[in-house]
Amino acid sequence: MPAYVISEVEMRDAEAFEAYRALAARTIAQYGGRYIARGGAAEVVEGGPPPKAIVIVEFPTMTILREWYASPEYAEALKLRASALERRLLFVEGVPPAL
Repeated sequence: MPAYVISEVEMRDAEAFEAYRALAARTIAQYGGRYIARGGAAEVVEGGPPPKAIVIVEFPTMTILREWYASPEYAEALKLRASALERRLLFVEGVPPAL
């Protein structure tokens, strides 16, 4: 069953952000993940506050998602994260494919 990383992101430092983004993208691909949304236009239809940049990444399973997040490869990107961006990060389990 797929699993998703949903991030609400606010950039702090443009140079560190680009370095983080490049490292993160490589590790996501390495663990079988793929971007579903990556900072495109977002609109609040109900509720608030206004959204920041939204990133959604799909992984094959929650186990693989957690392996990616705890991996030594992604740890390199995490070293940049604090200076690059502020974020809210969610792990969400998807639904099984329709039969």
